[in-house]
Amino acid sequence: MKFIFLHVSSSKEKWCEEATTLYSQKIKHFTPFEMTTISSKKLARAEASAKLQLESEEILNFLEPDDFVILFDEKGKAASSEQFAEVVQKILMSGKKRCVWIIGGAFGVSEELKKRAQVKLSLAPFVLNHQVAQVVALEQIYRAFTLLKGLPYHNA
Repeated sequence: MKFIFLHVSSSKEKWCEEATTLYSQKIKHFTPFEMTTISSKKLARAEASAKLQLESEEILNFLEPDDFVILFDEKGKAASSEQFAEVVQKILMSGKKRCVWIIGGAFGVSEELKKRAQVKLSLAPFVLNHQVAQVVALEQIYRAFTLLKGLPYHNA
């Protein structure tokens, strides 16, 4: 199964690029993996709903009908690293060809995109900057694989 990490971004700082590259390389040891970026729309804060809609439509257009879709959302379900690894295991056993992990834009995603996601997960009980959220999500995907493979990365 191919994992695709899709995120909306307006810019990226060097530390984030380094961390996402590091975890992308680590994840590729376990499954085909790619990062895909959708550029944040340049609209004023007053046009937040239009921005959210445009970005969500672009994400929905990227998705294939048979994709397994995971949305990271502040109102999603909280999970421990072990529970997250169980989610990854179920995804791997789903028989799907692609799993698309999504982090939406600064104003979130549309209800249509939320309904399209098979799983909605929260990364933390508080809101994270998009760059921090990307790194946390990638680290947890890597951690899940190490848990599933019994590798000595997770110390619980």
